[in-house]
Amino acid sequence: MWHALETRIPPPLLMLLCAAIMSGIDQLWPQQWLSQPIAGGMGLLLAGCGAMLDLGGLLHFLRARTTINPLKPASSRVLVTNGIYRVSRNPMYAGMLLMLGGWAAYLANPLALAGLPLFVASVTRLQIVPEERILLRLFGQTYADYCRQVRRWL
Repeated sequence: MWHALETRIPPPLLMLLCAAIMSGIDQLWPQQWLSQPIAGGMGLLLAGCGAMLDLGGLLHFLRARTTINPLKPASSRVLVTNGIYRVSRNPMYAGMLLMLGGWAAYLANPLALAGLPLFVASVTRLQIVPEERILLRLFGQTYADYCRQVRRWL
């Protein structure tokens, strides 16, 4: 079943689904562990950092003139390994995770944090692992060496 969904759900949609689940958790089991000014500030800071990380990764892809479409990783023309990609193989997904962390902080509900591992598990299984298989086929040993040198997340 999971195989049929690989690279079929855009990662931003996975992020939004997790955010909706987090909101639902907050509605069903409301709890406050931070005051609203602190929660709002932390939420904005985390989400802003995540958006910058996401945008930085995207800009590197655009500069390299390779696909930014996560549903078509086989159309990748260039293996991007510079800039933020020297630190993380998936800065755009790490950025989305930070944005979800910002949403969790804004909700100030510790139960909403469950959306973070849900996002990591779903994007890893449905997007990252299939992308890695495809990139290994496209770029061979160069990609294998890159994977040994750079972490999947951070």
